[in-house]
Amino acid sequence: MTKTPALMVLGTGSHVGKSLMVAALCRIFSSAGLRVSPFKAQNMSLNSAATSEGLEIGRAQALQAEAAGIPASVHMNPVLLKPSSDTTSQVIVRGKIFAQFSAEDYFRRRNEELLPIVRESYEILAAQNDLMILEGAGSPAEINLKDRDIVNLRMARVAGARCILVGDIDRGGVFASLFGTLALLEPSERDLIDGFIINKFRGDIRLLADGISALEERIGKACLGVVPYIENLRLDEEDSVSIEHTESKPWLPDNSPNRLLRVAIIRFPSISNFTDFDPLIAEPSVDARFCRTAEEVAKADLVILPGSKQTVADLCWIREAGIDEVVRLQAARRLVVGICGGMQMLGAAIDDPHGVEGQGTQAGLGLLSIRTQMSREKTTREATGELIVPELFGEPLSSSTVRGYEIHVGQTEYLETSAPFARIRRPGDSEEFAFDGCTNRNGRVLGTYLHGIFHEDAFRNEFLCAARKACGLAPADSVLNWKQLRENEFERLAGTVAGAVDPQRLLGLVGLVWLSVPTQEGACASRR
Repeated sequence: MTKTPALMVLGTGSHVGKSLMVAALCRIFSSAGLRVSPFKAQNMSLNSAATSEGLEIGRAQALQAEAAGIPASVHMNPVLLKPSSDTTSQVIVRGKIFAQFSAEDYFRRRNEELLPIVRESYEILAAQNDLMILEGAGSPAEINLKDRDIVNLRMARVAGARCILVGDIDRGGVFASLFGTLALLEPSERDLIDGFIINKFRGDIRLLADGISALEERIGKACLGVVPYIENLRLDEEDSVSIEHTESKPWLPDNSPNRLLRVAIIRFPSISNFTDFDPLIAEPSVDARFCRTAEEVAKADLVILPGSKQTVADLCWIREAGIDEVVRLQAARRLVVGICGGMQMLGAAIDDPHGVEGQGTQAGLGLLSIRTQMSREKTTREATGELIVPELFGEPLSSSTVRGYEIHVGQTEYLETSAPFARIRRPGDSEEFAFDGCTNRNGRVLGTYLHGIFHEDAFRNEFLCAARKACGLAPADSVLNWKQLRENEFERLAGTVAGAVDPQRLLGLVGLVWLSVPTQEGACASRR
C-alpha cells in the first residue's frame, strides 16, 4: 500500500523552532487545500492540552492542529513525558497516565514497548490525511540515545518521511551545529535528510551567502531557506526558555490610576501550562510577568499561583523563598488567583495517602476553604459553565461564562464556609453540572481547576475590568481580541515561512506537485 506523503522537521537541538516550523507548514498546506495533520511520536513537556475526548497531549501538537484547522487528537502525540524530577518522568500514553519511570529505565527498555502504539497512532492519522508533518525531538544525533530513539529518524523510516534539518542562527554557531549534527549520523540516516533551513535570522542575508555555499559543499545538502526572526510572535512556546522573555525591569512606585495592572505569576520550579497566561501578557493594559522572589511578588496588584507538575514540592519552595507570607498579605489587601495546582496550594491542606507526590499531608496556605487529596487517576477534560455569583473581586459582571480544560491529579473537597467559583458542565458527564474552584469570604482570593480560562475574550475582559476597579485603577483604554490576534499570528508565521522556504519545493520532496489552479474541492497538490 502506498504511504501517505510525509515531511519531518528535525532540529540541531531543542528550542531551534521545530514546533513553530511544523505549525507554519500545517497552516501553509492546509490553507492551500490539503488535509494535513501534525505528528510527534514522543514529546517531553510540562505544557499540555486536553483534547475534546478528554485526553492529554503536548501543547505544541494542539497548537499545530489549530494551525491546520482541525481538532486536536491524542494520536498526534501518543507518548508524552512530563518530568517529575531531573531523573524521572510521568509517562502519558494516548492521553492517560501509563507509569512513572526513571530516565534510564524508560530509554533502555520502556520506549521500545511503546513503538507499536506509536506506529498505530501514526497510521490512523495518515489514513485520514493527504500529508503528514512530523516533528522530531531535540536532536537526531544524540549518540547516547540514538539506538533507542523512537521520535526522530527511526520514526521517519516508519512513516517513509523525507526530512529537513532546522538550525537556529539567533543562538550562534548555526553552521557548526548543522555540520556536526549530520557528521554524527550514519550514511543511511543522512540520506533521509534532503536539506537544511536556517531559522531566526536577523540582519543582511547577503552576509550568509558564502557560509551557506561552503556548508552545502561540505555536507552535500541544499539550503532550503533562511527564515527571518519573527519579533513578538504571540503563539504558544513549549519550552520554559520562553518565560525569560517576560522578565523585565522591577516595578517602580506609581500611583497613577491609568497605569498598567501589575500581575505576578509565581514561577515555580515545576511550573506547568504557563501558556495559560499568554493572553494576559499580551493585554495592552497589563504588565504580567513570571516572578521568583518575594520582593517581586509584593509589588503586584494581582498574584497568580499557576499550575504545577509537583504541587507539594512547589508549595515547599514557596515557603523556602518566603513567598507564602507575601501571598497572605496580598490576599488581605490585593488580589490572589490559583489555577489548578496553584488553587490546591491555596487550600487548607494537601493529602497524599497514595504517595503520588510523596507521602502524608502538607499544610496549604489556608486562603481557601478547601482540602485536596492526591489520587492516582488524572482528570483530563474540557469544561464550560458560569460563575456562581454575578461578581468578581466584589465587582459586578455583565457576563459570567467560563470555558477551559482540566488536567489535574487530585480531588478537592469543600470545607465549611467555602463558596464554589463556578458551575461547570463536562462533555460525557452523567451529572448535569459540577462545582469548580472556590472563592474566599471577601472575594479577593479565588481558585479554579480550569486551564485556558484567560483565552476566552469575554471572561478575560470582565476579569481585568473587575481587577482594575478592585485595585483602584481606571478602566482600560483598550482590550485585546485574543482570538483574532492568534489567527493573525498564525498567518504572520505562515507568511514569513512561505516567503523564505519554497512550499512547492518541499512538496516535491515528498512526491507531491503543487497545482497553481485549485480543484473544485480546493486541493492544491497531487502525486507525481
